Amino acid sequence: MNISAAQVKDLREKTGAGMMDCKHALAENNGDIEAAIDWLRAKGLSKAAKKAGRVAAEGLVGVATGDKTAAVVEVNSETDFVARNDAFQGLVRAVAAVAVDKGGDAAAIAAATYPGKAHSVEAEVKELIATIGENMGFRRAAALKVSAGAVATYIHSAIADGLGKIGVLVALESTGNVDELLKLGRQIAMHVAATSPLALSAEEISAEVVERERAIFIEQAKESGKPAAVIEKMVEGRIRKFYEESTLLKQAFVINPDLTVEAAVKAAEATVGAPIQVTAL
Repeated sequence: MNISAAQVKDLREKTGAGMMDCKHALAENNGDIEAAIDWLRAKGLSKAAKKAGRVAAEGLVGVATGDKTAAVVEVNSETDFVARNDAFQGLVRAVAAVAVDKGGDAAAIAAATYPGKAHSVEAEVKELIATIGENMGFRRAAALKVSAGAVATYIHSAIADGLGKIGVLVALESTGNVDELLKLGRQIAMHVAATSPLALSAEEISAEVVERERAIFIEQAKESGKPAAVIEKMVEGRIRKFYEESTLLKQAFVINPDLTVEAAVKAAEATVGAPIQVTAL
């Protein structure tokens, strides 16, 4: 099968593996990039498996908050230069503000009236494209809300207030002190930005994802040459470790690695003055 240079480049960017290893992986998997990623991981050749889910695009992420709610949006541009344009930054802030009211529904946000204008958010994006002369687009949004408590926000690599490259929301349900909740929530959001957990808890990770990891672990364990019964125990141990590393509540808290996030939240209840439940991220 003919493997293109573009395919090899894409796989290298997503895994950090060498050029020849990427070419071999693609050839072994008929050009299927996801299968090639798994193949490289099973062989221990992928240096950055989590990069596979990242979007290779310039632009900005913006956050906005409301009453017991917050939203995060992503607006893409062709170059990082435009992301530093005041008009573009104003667009991202406005779209984030609309997202707070629309609950993170991308279609509803695009169709909503742009603040201070008589046309939609989608129309404003097109107008700015014509003004700046570079393609851009509102890509996605998310919003969280609590009945009691707070939704904390964090922007990583911020270039202006509420704008940057990575945005995180964390919802904390509690009847305790809101200021203390926001402080804790921001710390957890910073943790999320650093560790990129797949889910809040093990129950939220899909069976498909777990089975994909299991298949990779089995292939890795087979390389040891050990008996099947030993391999099975090795795989189960790695699955447990996968859950610990991939779910927010079981991860070691970056602010205090001696505690899991779950334990840190429990400890914070004394300061907050009430039970706390992390409900979403």
